[in-house]
Amino acid sequence: MGKTAALRIRIEPELHKKFLDTCKAQDVPASQVLREFMKQYVAAHQQTPQLDFFQQTRQTSVD
Repeated sequence: MGKTAALRIRIEPELHKKFLDTCKAQDVPASQVLREFMKQYVAAHQQTPQLDFFQQTRQTSVD
């Protein structure tokens, strides 16, 4: 998949420097680290359609 979207965030300068220094020490691009974090975060918090349906059905039957 092509990388065409950009994300601009504001962070503390000290955190920015430490992050870039850590990435450099590990010889990994900062953008790669952020992309991997985002993928893991989405996977961990993304609900499946079946789970969403179950939760809606359960809530409806309780009401």
